[in-house]
Amino acid sequence: MKIGILGGTFNPIHIGHLILAEEVREKLKLAQVIFVPTYLPPHKDNSDIAPAHARLAMIKLAIKGNRYFLASDIEIKRDGRSYTIDTLKEFEKAYPQDELYFIIGSDLLKYLDDWKDLQEIIKMVRFIVATRPGYPLEKIPSHISTIPIRAVDISGFEIRKAIKEDKSFRYLVSEAVLRYIDKKRLYR
Repeated sequence: MKIGILGGTFNPIHIGHLILAEEVREKLKLAQVIFVPTYLPPHKDNSDIAPAHARLAMIKLAIKGNRYFLASDIEIKRDGRSYTIDTLKEFEKAYPQDELYFIIGSDLLKYLDDWKDLQEIIKMVRFIVATRPGYPLEKIPSHISTIPIRAVDISGFEIRKAIKEDKSFRYLVSEAVLRYIDKKRLYR
């Protein structure tokens, strides 16, 4: 079975994430895509990040109804900074007979050389980079496959900024996620 793993901060999860996951799933014929929110991202300022349990709850709301999508709390349970290598080792144990595909957006390519144990990660999974508007694919290493996806230029930063400025962010996130953010008063 082919399993996709889509990690990220998901702060918050938005339709760009969902479109990316669905298109990669379909193009690679993945049996499922597992969304893995990080507890604390190693390469980001963590001052504007919603609590991990809230980001996981939003993922579950956003993917509800898609039988190919799952949410994992593997990094949240681990606590502290999350490193891809540790997560992938756990997925290898959980899915020993399956082929793992690690999905990232082209915006993360510039950080790849900073990843902990990158060479070991490359041996464990098929690396898939999905194109993202504003982040051209340049100097792609041979161990990475690229997948062109529909251009949806949405960012969590843009959504958080709209919320802080009391502007509409409707249709950038699912309706259930919008209600959750409003109810919990996130990003205010």
